[in-house]
Amino acid sequence: MAITLSDAAVSRVRAFLDNRGKGVGLRLGVKTTGCSGMAYVLEFVDEVNEEDEVFEHKGVNVIIDKKSLVYLDGTELDYVKQGLNEGFEFNNPNAKGECGCGESFNV
Repeated sequence: MAITLSDAAVSRVRAFLDNRGKGVGLRLGVKTTGCSGMAYVLEFVDEVNEEDEVFEHKGVNVIIDKKSLVYLDGTELDYVKQGLNEGFEFNNPNAKGECGCGESFNV
């Protein structure tokens, strides 16, 4: 089981954590929503919960609850800039499809 980050995502997460002035890492998760069933959740973490799994990648801690890990195992988090748009992108090998707007996915 593993979660990885691209170099661009590592740089962006480090910058966010530095700007916040605190935090132990980035939480990745999923929630039930959207037209395809599930949506990704990103948030900064100040404390790791007992039920969390922690993956260290290139000096950045990625924290995932065990329920979400089933859907995110093998995922690479990337940070992409295209024209005026920029944001995190999930390269999830478990996703079988996405909705038209790209906000949700199914497995």
